Amino acid sequence: MHPDESGPVDPAPVLNWQDGSTLRWTDRPEEVDAAFSRGEPLVGVAVIALALNHADADAILPRVGKALEAEDPEVRRQGVIALAHVARLHRTVDRRSLDLLRGCQRGNEADDDLWSFIAHRRLPWWLWRHHYAERLTWLFRDRWRD
Repeated sequence: MHPDESGPVDPAPVLNWQDGSTLRWTDRPEEVDAAFSRGEPLVGVAVIALALNHADADAILPRVGKALEAEDPEVRRQGVIALAHVARLHRTVDRRSLDLLRGCQRGNEADDDLWSFIAHRRLPWWLWRHHYAERLTWLFRDRWRD
């Protein structure tokens, strides 16, 4: 085949768990499950990549939940980022992820993307309270400046 001709697309690269250089291509939930089972330190990066690369939120959200309940604070932080991506790209969330997110510090990426991309009627009261309190503070602060 001539070098300029298009051939078959190369399969996804073998995932490099040592330095994470290929994890951004992760799109297979079973690879993420295996990484959780092995205790891979970069599993949170793979969960973020899964959220960005997989088309089915129902396959992504259980792995996001696993990240949100991880002992490692960095994996939990990456779970929050992955949940934000799911909300933004798939416009959905599950009850388990919301329950786990409630234990995280407010004002994170997921709080904001859930509020922006999910119907408010589907969101829990604590997220409403956070966003309305934040808006009221902003409103009153601007009124007193004038």
